[in-house]
Amino acid sequence: MTLEMETSTPNAVLDRVSLVLDAFDGPGRLTLAQIVRRTGLPRSSAHRMLERLVALRWLRRQGRDYELGIRLMELGSIAVHQDRLHEAALPFLHELHRTTGFVVHLAILDGPDVVYLEKIGGTLAAAIPTRVGGRQPAHCTAVGKAILAHSDHQADNREPGAGQPLTQKTRYSISTRSRLETELVKIRTHGIAYEREESLPGIGCVAAPIGDLDEAVAAVSVCGPADRMNFDHRLAAPVRMTALAIWRNLEGGSGRVVPTLQRRHQHLGMRRASVSPISGAPTRVAR
Repeated sequence: MTLEMETSTPNAVLDRVSLVLDAFDGPGRLTLAQIVRRTGLPRSSAHRMLERLVALRWLRRQGRDYELGIRLMELGSIAVHQDRLHEAALPFLHELHRTTGFVVHLAILDGPDVVYLEKIGGTLAAAIPTRVGGRQPAHCTAVGKAILAHSDHQADNREPGAGQPLTQKTRYSISTRSRLETELVKIRTHGIAYEREESLPGIGCVAAPIGDLDEAVAAVSVCGPADRMNFDHRLAAPVRMTALAIWRNLEGGSGRVVPTLQRRHQHLGMRRASVSPISGAPTRVAR
């Protein structure tokens, strides 16, 4: 098979489209030259593909610059709202925010990173530069450490190379695997994960895993200015209760829970939560 025939196959076309779209993983617009550098595609091929993606509304062109288009935004929103995890968690996330006053995140693990499925924060949200669909190294975040500590796939989700240092986002980030292991043991013991300026300067988080023992499918956290947060039972208790209520609501629904970016975990049935995770009052679960 010639190279030209091989690169015209459906798989090759999809791989190139994926390569182009992945180049936009980050803020700002990109020029054709920047996309060529990031993807390694020939300039003529990249230009033809970009113009076709613009015609399909997957990308948008303004002058010589390209950015993600409205169709991708629509599909991303649909994917989030079709996810059973997001649907089951949303009312409890809102209540946790109302109760604590801090920014609330729902996140899942994807490789060595966490991906945020929801962020609820009111006026405080602007002070924390996270976003739905955004990523952070799992070992730098409370949600990531909570999932890693309660997952039997820990080794699959960490950065390769046991002797290599871990990525550091701030000077407080965990930088060695041995220190991470010690932290995960502590989290498994107490069922709660803390983050003190490890992913963002000045920001602290408290997180709890969502799922069965050693089968965490996600995590929920509250985040805010580190000097305003209580890293003890005052925040740990409502966060843990919210995580439990979300899991009960998930397992109380029909069908098996399969979060959008996690396909490997299996779950055991639990009863649906019918009370507020914070106050104990009856709660209406949105469906």
